[in-house]
Amino acid sequence: MSSTNTHISARKATRRDLLRGAVAAVTAPYVVPASVLGAPGKTAPSDRIALGCIGTGGRGTALLRSFLTLKDARVAAVCDVFSDRRARAAKLAGKGCYATGDFRKILARKDVDAVVIAPQDHWHAPIAVAAAKAGKAIYCEKPLGVSVAESQAIRNAVRRYRCVFQTGTQQRSNRDFRFACELARSGYLGKVHTVVVGAPGPGYQPKYRGPTGPQPVPAGLDYDMFLGPAAKKPYNPGRHAWPDWYLIWDYCAGFIVNWGVHHLDIACWGCPDLATKPFELTCKGSYRNKGLTDNLSDWQGQFVYPGGLKMTFSDSGHPNAQGCKFVGDKGWVHVNRRGIRAEPAPLLKVALRPEDVHLHESKHHQGDFLKAVRTGGKVASPVESGHAASQLGLLGEIACRVKRKLTWDPKTETFTGDKQANGLLSRPMRPPWTL
Repeated sequence: MSSTNTHISARKATRRDLLRGAVAAVTAPYVVPASVLGAPGKTAPSDRIALGCIGTGGRGTALLRSFLTLKDARVAAVCDVFSDRRARAAKLAGKGCYATGDFRKILARKDVDAVVIAPQDHWHAPIAVAAAKAGKAIYCEKPLGVSVAESQAIRNAVRRYRCVFQTGTQQRSNRDFRFACELARSGYLGKVHTVVVGAPGPGYQPKYRGPTGPQPVPAGLDYDMFLGPAAKKPYNPGRHAWPDWYLIWDYCAGFIVNWGVHHLDIACWGCPDLATKPFELTCKGSYRNKGLTDNLSDWQGQFVYPGGLKMTFSDSGHPNAQGCKFVGDKGWVHVNRRGIRAEPAPLLKVALRPEDVHLHESKHHQGDFLKAVRTGGKVASPVESGHAASQLGLLGEIACRVKRKLTWDPKTETFTGDKQANGLLSRPMRPPWTL
């Protein structure tokens, strides 16, 4: 339904009708009348946004717990390929929660309004694209897939089906990150000429220390569903131990993408040209070759844009400090999860003027998503920002593989004149899985 024919009588509307109208009216917010909610200050259980949580490992469970603290949501269904994980998640969600090992059963349920996608990275794109087709609102953990083509597929599906979509780049719901970007975009640093990004690298040993050869699949695990679109490999517990799977190419493009996406996202938020202008890219790094792990151990990248703009990107301390630093001809500001610094120091006391850039304000990333589902309004981390940040990390990883300078054309989203590099923009998917 288009935004021109989603006006529903508040007297006759069901909770599902209202939410469908909000999702369809992304560009024309639909405000739910207070009369359809519960008592003043409370939301009736039947009018809460019903969530399906797909992937209930460490991050997925943390998200589930966060959503459960919000009065506007309830968890109606959970999914995980590990039976013990989904049983724990269902218990947390409470009486009546549906549990399954197949995400498609959640997408088929009419009583689920929105899904929370938090399995391993190689599953993000197939599930998100299917969720968009199913008409669900989507909260999807970062990055948006393990290849540029997967990230593009999510973006394109969200646009086509007009879904409310929040990327799990939760730093946008932190005041320090938002304020640093507002300073950069409002001219308080002068002309920004350099952006310095540092992200954690895998500076530790794998958690799993046992034999790396084939082992029996344990009871309670649907291993074929765990693999999904990834290459079929013999079972070994090191394939799903955390953080080991971050270090395995089959399931993740590595820390340069999985963790790098957080600070690359802030870089783009404070300096949008990084995501929209052409650039030359060089990136050097070394790859692991120990046990099952084969992703990047370290990296040093440089993105050079027309007009003198430059971004450097490395793993923390190699040489860039963790976080994002905007450097202009009048000052700089650096922000990470520990806080915000600036030079000159009075920049931190700036009171933004009405004419300055005021970015989307969110104080709770999951709550911000629910508000958008309810009203059809904007989110802090839309699919376009999730795609841009994921793509920059993925392109850096490709440059490490080919070991030469590359030129990126943002209009075509391809490398100029480099067949090998362009061939790495997508990955094969194991049948029957497709996008």
